[in-house]
Amino acid sequence: MSEADRTVEHVIILGSGPAGLTAAIYAARAGLSPVLIHGSVPGGQLTITTDVENYPGFPDGIMGPDLMVAMEKQAARFGTRFHRTYVTKVDLSKRPFTLEDSEGATYACEALIIATGAEAKWLGIPSEQELNGYGVSACATCDGPLPAFRNQHIAVVGGGDTAMEEATFLAKFGSKVTVIHRRDSLRASKIMQQKAFDNPKIDFAWDSAIDEILGSRQDGVTGLKLRNLKTEEVRTLEDVRGVFIAIGHKPNTDLFAGQLEMDATGYVVTKPGTTKTSVPGVFACGDVQDTVYRQAVTAAGTGCMAAIEAERFLESQ
Repeated sequence: MSEADRTVEHVIILGSGPAGLTAAIYAARAGLSPVLIHGSVPGGQLTITTDVENYPGFPDGIMGPDLMVAMEKQAARFGTRFHRTYVTKVDLSKRPFTLEDSEGATYACEALIIATGAEAKWLGIPSEQELNGYGVSACATCDGPLPAFRNQHIAVVGGGDTAMEEATFLAKFGSKVTVIHRRDSLRASKIMQQKAFDNPKIDFAWDSAIDEILGSRQDGVTGLKLRNLKTEEVRTLEDVRGVFIAIGHKPNTDLFAGQLEMDATGYVVTKPGTTKTSVPGVFACGDVQDTVYRQAVTAAGTGCMAAIEAERFLESQ
């Protein structure tokens, strides 16, 4: 298809998590007839989350996948068009912006909303994958308050600020928190280290890594096999009921490298108080630009902002 023949969309949204789908709802209601390209993980991280208890409007909680299905139906109701592929190439050097997807289809748009999210970094062991959502989590704020972890022994893996924040938060609910770290000192800031050291509920397994997370989907996590990286001794913690992986996140921004301003860790930089990126007409919302909160409700909020800002941008052209 030649450039002259290609349809130029008002707005294309990349990503189908809470940010992307909220942007779609707002853009569709504004009459922009948005196209949403799902991405490689349709529904985003909530599709691997079980009970969501902190999203407003669901007093009894809702399953993560059910929430995403409901959001997609709502976006479809107002005229969002969905493409269940993922984008492999973008050109943001001129408008209309051009994109190519995994099936070779090409697109053009006057405004682009990036909601490609971020992925938690995992340990990469089979038992972690098997029990993800069944006692294994990468979000203490999301899952820590669940009944399954109250007054239980919880493990946190990591040694940075995020790990110390999560350990301190989880200590409010668990009977004990063991921080598992590969080295004999923490990378966290001094103030975050001190908070953890001063908390009587938090202790540390130094120079250690998890060999295996014990348990089943029926029973949840029941313990851990820890290996001391200096002595190679393996020991079992038999009373652990939850494992929170806090070794960082990786934003899904490789596609935009060299085209958008990003921070040192690859998150898209947005202008303060907005979702505007370094390229006029390109907006970023949700976890792809949020290094702090990483919650479904904040992602949805920035999705709303991106759609409104995209609409105003198009009106100004």
